[in-house]
Amino acid sequence: MSERVNDKILEKAIERARERNIIIPTYEQMRDPSRVPESIKEELRGIGLWDLHPRNLFRITWKNDPETGGFGGVNYLELPQELTGVKARIFVLLGRFFPTGSHKVGATFGPLVSRLVTGAFDPTKQKALWPSTGNYCRGGAYNSYLLGCPSIAVLPEGMSRERFEWLKKLGAEIYPTPGVESNVKEVFDKTKELKEERPEEIVVLNQFEEFENPMWHYAVTGPAMEEVYLKERKGGQRLTALFLTQGSAGTLGSGNYLRERFPSIRICAGEALQCPTLLYNGFGAHRIEGIGDKHVPWILDARNLDMVAGIDDEACMHIIRLFNTQEGRGLLRDRGVPSETVEKLDLLGISSIANILGAIKMAKYYEMDGDDIIFTVATDSMELYQSRLRELGSGYTETQAACDFERYLKGATTDFMAELSYWDRKRIHNLKYFTWVEQQGKSVEELNEQWYDRDHWRKKLNGYKRTDELIREFNRRVGLI
Repeated sequence: MSERVNDKILEKAIERARERNIIIPTYEQMRDPSRVPESIKEELRGIGLWDLHPRNLFRITWKNDPETGGFGGVNYLELPQELTGVKARIFVLLGRFFPTGSHKVGATFGPLVSRLVTGAFDPTKQKALWPSTGNYCRGGAYNSYLLGCPSIAVLPEGMSRERFEWLKKLGAEIYPTPGVESNVKEVFDKTKELKEERPEEIVVLNQFEEFENPMWHYAVTGPAMEEVYLKERKGGQRLTALFLTQGSAGTLGSGNYLRERFPSIRICAGEALQCPTLLYNGFGAHRIEGIGDKHVPWILDARNLDMVAGIDDEACMHIIRLFNTQEGRGLLRDRGVPSETVEKLDLLGISSIANILGAIKMAKYYEMDGDDIIFTVATDSMELYQSRLRELGSGYTETQAACDFERYLKGATTDFMAELSYWDRKRIHNLKYFTWVEQQGKSVEELNEQWYDRDHWRKKLNGYKRTDELIREFNRRVGLI
């Protein structure tokens, strides 16, 4: 959505922004915060990272400095060979230092902002509905609050308690649906029901179909990875691979950016082995919150994938215990993992562990060496999963830690991985039909355009440039800068 829809509604959004002291950042500023006006940087010095203040919109970036409250370099962590067991260098971008503790505030920024600056959302009468399995509706409710827009969250009742507590704090309407992480159909059904009951009031912002979701990662996350690579590479080291669990497919938008910059890169989409939709057209429930929802997202560019892989949720649950207990951390230090790394392992949430395991599997599958660099992302941290740790129980021993380390990290294997041929990619793409054409009202023509129009994805993801123009015009009319 890149052109004006309704001038009268746009004027209402501008007036709401003026009343609520709202200034909207551009994608360009989120990618490069040095472009943020000095007056806004000065304001941010007195505002906490999670505070419900509209200036925190400018902290939707990988470059928040947690020590000063200002901006710095990209927040990332390199995992040493003593931990991963592979020679390839693995870098993890850290989502912990975004407002809400997750980069999902980026994925939810575009869908709402694009409507506000085009006059497609009336904040005085309408509510933004965020269908989600967790962090997306948290990020959506947060951005809605900062942008002066009421919000509705629809998510499975089996998600972590921390998610529901956060949503209540923001005053969002909350609708728990049956099931757990992979029960996205139930979320869609409830969303449809609410929309039919309140058609004029509710605007659905579905992460699985909103192109502004991967657009943000194309414009911001991909360049952040490139920046870290250019900073860290030594000699002939090359950016070889990207591993990301699929989830909504938003973060995989960074892969489109990296493919343009590094054409030979290999990109792997991961999912829970217990719900192997891309791998085997499979289904099931699992415990890796944030990924694997028994369907192929509308915004997944299947043409841009080289591989898919299944990650066992059992491995992830054992590793979060290893990384977040005194016994586990002691074992890791004894095995040569630097204390500096061990002390930062709580920056990795459950889906982050799945991403790391996927990166290790790729390194082993392609027999990568010290000249290879792999990137992945930590969507969030263990701060959001303390209840899950408690559910695993007490009494963890050093012997159990040693078993988990050897079996699930050092023993990571290359099973449940598939390199994709042209027809494998098309098989994955064609699975969109059953969710999006049969159930969600998309057309076959739209589906075919995604596959056959070679310029489709580039045009969609580069839409952020036009949105930036509209944001600048919106801010000018608000008159706060």
